[in-house]
Amino acid sequence: MKKLARLVSITALGACAVLASTAPWAADAPKKNWTAPAQKIYAQKLSDETMAKHPELLSITLHGVPLGQDNVYTMFAGSYPERIGNPDDPDDIDVSKKGITILDPRWHRTNDTTKKFVVLMPMRDNSGENVGLVVYAFKNPKDPSTSATEKEYLDNATALRDSLAKQIPTYKALFDPAK
Repeated sequence: MKKLARLVSITALGACAVLASTAPWAADAPKKNWTAPAQKIYAQKLSDETMAKHPELLSITLHGVPLGQDNVYTMFAGSYPERIGNPDDPDDIDVSKKGITILDPRWHRTNDTTKKFVVLMPMRDNSGENVGLVVYAFKNPKDPSTSATEKEYLDNATALRDSLAKQIPTYKALFDPAK
């Protein structure tokens, strides 16, 4: 009888583990495609400095293919450290590969409770070369129906990106230890 009770307990525990992992409340976090080094990298230092200097931002994230990887597009630095290593979305990859800019007012997204205006644009090094993607999320967007507002966000993001570029000697330098 003890063997049967033990078997039932083990089976019940296994069933609970399966149910918990498939329950709607279980974390549905994306699988990481890159792990940051243990020490802070230069890109993270730049992200931290940008956030400290610009209270109008909700976030900044830097994306690209980490050194030594091939076709592995990921967020490698940003104001949400828990997201570092998350695979890039198709629109992120388009910006990196094609060098396009995306203006996204995020007004009618059901999963975004904070109103924001997001600008995805090519990240550049100090020689002007496109070296990945930088995403700026601005606080408190104005009326999205006015094109002047979009232009303001684009102008602000461009100024931030150009200032950032002056601090990036090479793409490789982004992955160096922060000093």
